[in-house]
Amino acid sequence: MQSSPLLLEEPIRMSSILEPSKPSFFPAMTKIVGTLGPKSRSVEVISRCLEAGMSVARFDFSWGDPEYHQETLENLRAAIKSSKKLCAVMLDTVGPELQVVNKTEHPISLEADTLVVLTPDQNKEATSNLLPVNFSGLSKAVKKGDTIFIGQYLFTGSETTSVWLEVDEVDGEDVTCLIKNSATLPGSLYTLNVSQIHIDLPTLTDKDKEVISTWGVQNNIDFLSLSYTRHAEDVRHAREFLSKLGDLKQTQIFAKIENTEGLTHFDEILREADGIILSRGNLGIDLPPEKVFLFQKAAIYKCNMAGKPAVVTRVVDTMTDNLRPTRAEATDVANAVLDGSDAIVLGAETLRGLYPVETISIVGKICAEAEKVFNQDLYFKKAVKYAGEPMSHLESIASSAVRAAVKVKASVIICFTSSGRAARLIAKYRPTMPVISVVIPQLKTNQLRWTFTGAFEARQSLIVRGLFPNLADPRHPAESTSATNESILKVALDHGKAFGIIKSHDRVVVCQKVGDSSVVKIIELEE
Repeated sequence: MQSSPLLLEEPIRMSSILEPSKPSFFPAMTKIVGTLGPKSRSVEVISRCLEAGMSVARFDFSWGDPEYHQETLENLRAAIKSSKKLCAVMLDTVGPELQVVNKTEHPISLEADTLVVLTPDQNKEATSNLLPVNFSGLSKAVKKGDTIFIGQYLFTGSETTSVWLEVDEVDGEDVTCLIKNSATLPGSLYTLNVSQIHIDLPTLTDKDKEVISTWGVQNNIDFLSLSYTRHAEDVRHAREFLSKLGDLKQTQIFAKIENTEGLTHFDEILREADGIILSRGNLGIDLPPEKVFLFQKAAIYKCNMAGKPAVVTRVVDTMTDNLRPTRAEATDVANAVLDGSDAIVLGAETLRGLYPVETISIVGKICAEAEKVFNQDLYFKKAVKYAGEPMSHLESIASSAVRAAVKVKASVIICFTSSGRAARLIAKYRPTMPVISVVIPQLKTNQLRWTFTGAFEARQSLIVRGLFPNLADPRHPAESTSATNESILKVALDHGKAFGIIKSHDRVVVCQKVGDSSVVKIIELEE
């Protein structure tokens, strides 16, 4: 049975902060998206990442070729099988990303108050005075006085690996810049960001389309992270493209908001997308520092009220090289949870960081602690008020299930679903207990072969806060006789007991369809 949650608005016994946290089967309700790469692609490390709490694996195609990522994905599948932990796959597009190309791969040192030329001629060698870029239209997009940032992670607060440039002169296709801070650019690829300037390149590039239609189709990707989403039309275009690729019509599109253009059209983008990724690295450059928190809070609130996942990036950058986050980073993770985030994306920290498993574990622990003081009562009232009256039938059932579970201090909510929509709506109201989504597969045919649905729907729950999917036996339909429902409920309860989520005398709230009716019932378990 659930204990009463702490509230930050109420007095907390300070010594209780020092008490160790109780172990839980679920590391946190907030999900963790881990980017797999050089330091996190072996079966052993991926298995440990899954055990630590990673529920979505992100494949970033701004580097590495499809063969490399395929090998990593095969290792992920082996790790899923051995650890028995479900994990979804996210393909992150490159989009209209501007890059500096350093074919020599030697570090490049840039000195403050000297000049450097940006040229579209990629045949030239990168030096301290000359940097080739992958965009021939840069000279037409910028003017004297404009700001350009270059680096692997752009500006992070530790400015030894990213550089701030000011446009000094435009000469033909070349752009001469004044270097504002000394830095060393390591590796072969760096991102180039021009602050608050429109870059005339498509959001879904030809290279992205090729990767999606080959690697994406081959691997039935669950999520498409649409980099540099600037307009709702970008999402519509991507969805139209996916609809022609067989099973990928089920792939969910997460719009990545990375600049002020995307921010300006946020509401329209949210209506079209399945979820939002707040890319605070690039956006943090386009926005004044004092406005970044405001965008985060407003964007997450809009996502929460729309019942669409909000995902936050760039929270523990320093853990790329360190075993502990800074105090500011630890607080940042907690605030993302208190703001209402569904998931946290780890990029460099797991891609090439020295401590990928430890990073996932620590972020999960911070999320779990923040969830204990999340004001669910206030949030619930806001969500119900925003939904308005009359509520839709499904919304009414979902909110009632959560209210009942909180009032009776249920240990879990079990929801039977075939599309996943009912379970996501329950999770929208942020219950304090886990929601176990029992996804019932459905048999479909295209007149050539039989297929079961359900796997996509189960994996796509893995990015929603508080939602934990189970793929049920296809012999149990979601809508059936009471006898069959009791049978599948027993399987779900036994599963919960086996993992220690449900104990004797606990109360459990069940949401299911019986015939044409949606039913919410409270069960008190016996010995």
